[in-house]
Amino acid sequence: MLQMSEKLDKLKNLQEVLAEKYEIEAKVEELPKTLDGSTESLDRFKKEYIQRNAEYEEKKALVAQLKEELADAQKRREEGEKGMDAITTHREYEILEKQISEAQSIEDAKRKELQKEEKALEEINEILKGSEALISSTENDVNETREGLEKEVAEFKAKLEELSKQEEEIADGIETETVMKFQRIIRRNRNGIVAVTGNVCSGCHMVLPAQFANEVRHGEKIFFCPYCSRILFYEESMNTEQYYSTMESLDSDNADEDLLEDEDLLEVDEEAEDADSSYEN
Repeated sequence: MLQMSEKLDKLKNLQEVLAEKYEIEAKVEELPKTLDGSTESLDRFKKEYIQRNAEYEEKKALVAQLKEELADAQKRREEGEKGMDAITTHREYEILEKQISEAQSIEDAKRKELQKEEKALEEINEILKGSEALISSTENDVNETREGLEKEVAEFKAKLEELSKQEEEIADGIETETVMKFQRIIRRNRNGIVAVTGNVCSGCHMVLPAQFANEVRHGEKIFFCPYCSRILFYEESMNTEQYYSTMESLDSDNADEDLLEDEDLLEVDEEAEDADSSYEN
């Protein structure tokens, strides 16, 4: 059976182990989030590439169509020019000349439009090449970061296993319920075991009831602060010994007399309140 001083020493050691353990667990939980930004960027780059590539394919199809239309207009013009040698009347000449003129006009318009679309197609192609390079670079960064994180997580998990063994060894001999409460405390506050100086909890700085603080001082069992739930141990301060010596020298009769005096004062206060009430009425 462990003495109370031994339990408190064990809890102080356990506090350090648990604090480090929970800190590492928090890091392990947060580590994947450091990759989120890079993966989100990569997904966005890929989505933009798909959209741009679809635009490229549409533009490519349009260029192919314009080339066919240009070739058709050019063929019609050339056929008209060849037919000039076979005409015999002015009327035939006018019709053929109109055909050649229209074909030439269409050919010029199609060539101009084709040049414009080919230039746009080339620009989109350059953008796609840049996007491919960006995606490749980002993928490499993501993979390198992921490998680094996996290595770091593996190191953290090895450390957690070591801390869990230490936790189990230190907690041996301490009540399971106390250990569980202490674990919950450390998850909220790194310092889960704090001193009581006088009758003040150094964790939350709340004034504790004198009788409760005195029980902590005697150290017969483990006490939890009623305000912050931390485990308490007593730490002597200036004049503390003198204060408690005086408190403990009071006998039960004096305590009863004080209680009666307090009750008398309460009755006087109630009578005064009734009088004030009557006066106001």
